[in-house]
Amino acid sequence: MYDFIDRPITDLNHGGRVLIWSMRSWVKAMGERTCPASVVASAFARWNMLPGLQPFLRAMALFNRHGLENFQFCPLQCNHVSEHEAIIVSLLRALREERPEAVRTTLALLVEEEALGDLIVSLTRLGETMVAAGVFPDRIAARQAPSASNPATRLQ
Repeated sequence: MYDFIDRPITDLNHGGRVLIWSMRSWVKAMGERTCPASVVASAFARWNMLPGLQPFLRAMALFNRHGLENFQFCPLQCNHVSEHEAIIVSLLRALREERPEAVRTTLALLVEEEALGDLIVSLTRLGETMVAAGVFPDRIAARQAPSASNPATRLQ
């Protein structure tokens, strides 16, 4: 989570950006009582992620319906990643890194028990689709690690 929280959106790769945009667009569409699928489907198609559309929509619906707290998503124009946005991106990363117990433990703090299995399946399928499309969210910290060859980026 700390790789993403309160980071500028511009620090994210395409996968991170499309995921954050999709989450925010889903929330906006729900608030406007419009179909979220019609809003985000074109982005999923553009990034060759259409097979991940249904898992994404399912995951967002599960967070919405079974959340133990109100999730906070930034408005579309906000340039920073919110805590809950960062958590969701980090959950995808943890599933890809084969840490399902850590994901389950984190999700148990966020959603009702009955939603855990479906949410893990949905996030797994979404992540697999993003990997296949070549737009999986990178770790920001790893891409911006200090370089020994560049003295301006070394820690003093």
